[in-house]
Amino acid sequence: MKNSILCTFLFLFSIVLYAQDDPVNSDVKQASNEVKVNALYMVIGAVDLTYERLLNEESGIGLNVFLPFDDDIKDDIDYYISPYYRLYFGKKYASGFFLEGFGLLSSVKENTLALVGGDILVNREETVTDFALGIGLGGKWVTNNGFIGEVSFGVGRNLFNSNEFNNDFVAKLGISVGYRF
Repeated sequence: MKNSILCTFLFLFSIVLYAQDDPVNSDVKQASNEVKVNALYMVIGAVDLTYERLLNEESGIGLNVFLPFDDDIKDDIDYYISPYYRLYFGKKYASGFFLEGFGLLSSVKENTLALVGGDILVNREETVTDFALGIGLGGKWVTNNGFIGEVSFGVGRNLFNSNEFNNDFVAKLGISVGYRF
């Protein structure tokens, strides 16, 4: 009788101990997709949309697309497409301070100037496509409901078609809002 009570007690005790080994949040799945819009660029006349896929708690890859809708901005740039990789240093999952490496494929309008009789004339307008590599940094804040606020800055250098009319450097600036799902 004592042996059966002892065996039953040990069996129940081992079940309780086994149940305590499971992590509390083992069933919680982290959201790994984000969509964002750059609110700063919306104010100045362009749409800058971003999709980011979170790889783990400290890194993610993404793509952002810039399309101007204001005529003043369309006179300077047609579009840019920028893939990136981010490394996060925050305490929460894929948030906090980050470093970014990016590529930037852009299409800009270039005016070729000609000097005729002392007057400067615009000879022609052509579209120049170039690719830049750059680095950036910023910060991301995520609420418990998945809403995102982000501030970022990056600078890069064009690799192929830079000359006296086209800028050698590119810059990315963002004050973005979005959602993680």
